[in-house]
Amino acid sequence: MSQRQGNPILISIFLLVMFLLAWHLFTLRSAFDPKGLSKEQLQMMEFNGDVVRMPDGRYGWNPEKEKVKGVPGPLAVFEKARVRLGEAFVKKGTNDHGIGYLVLYTVSRFAAGFLAASVVALIMGVLLGLNTVLFRAVNPFIQILKPISPLAWMPLLLYTVKDPKWTAVLVVFMAAIWPTLATTAFGVASLRKDYLHVAAILQLSWFKKLFKVILPGAAPTIVNGLRISFGSALVAVVPAEMLLGELGVGYLSWIEWNNLDISGVIFAILVVGVVGVILDSGFNKLAGFVTYQE
Repeated sequence: MSQRQGNPILISIFLLVMFLLAWHLFTLRSAFDPKGLSKEQLQMMEFNGDVVRMPDGRYGWNPEKEKVKGVPGPLAVFEKARVRLGEAFVKKGTNDHGIGYLVLYTVSRFAAGFLAASVVALIMGVLLGLNTVLFRAVNPFIQILKPISPLAWMPLLLYTVKDPKWTAVLVVFMAAIWPTLATTAFGVASLRKDYLHVAAILQLSWFKKLFKVILPGAAPTIVNGLRISFGSALVAVVPAEMLLGELGVGYLSWIEWNNLDISGVIFAILVVGVVGVILDSGFNKLAGFVTYQE
């Protein structure tokens, strides 16, 4: 039986429109109706901040108080996004930087922690993969440390380095190192012996054997570990910024929550998602250059 083909882009757009429509209808609130309320009741509501008097003399819901009542609709989030994106590279104060700067701060911490963890994990993984005895000796420690949440290390790291910026980088480092280390060691240990025999016949030096035989042969497994580490590092950097109070996208989310601006919180969440998609897409394209199909 033939299967109908569809355009995935059109389907995605349709699902997005339906989601936004449902979100809008679910959060839609009717205009304030003063019918049945006495003058004293209206004055009391105005005194409490529930309603405000419009320039034409009518009453309406207080927009400042509406921000903390339930989930805001998509229009409120779009308006917040318009304002934030319009000031993307504006610095109004020490802790009030535009979203463009905040994204750069987050990406820089993520990149520093992920790259450092990748280098260390690749070196240790190759050494462990080539030495079975050493791998068996170290593996119990890896299995104990691997399931520990990177955020659990944060108090100890902050106490040790005494610098929130470096602490955030080290949290990302702890999140990214274990998947790459484990998969690299496994990939090198599982390398086909024929490759090593050919390298021995050609009398390649250790470094030539490493870069021409071992790493290319284990590349598919290593890249899978890097993908897992990439996602773990991206997940860790945002809560690290929130808890440490360091400028970044995570900091924005926390500040918006402290201001009881739920539209701002949703906007920060969407920024994290967009940044994650862009970084993941770039990583996948880069990984395509070092993998191969047998």
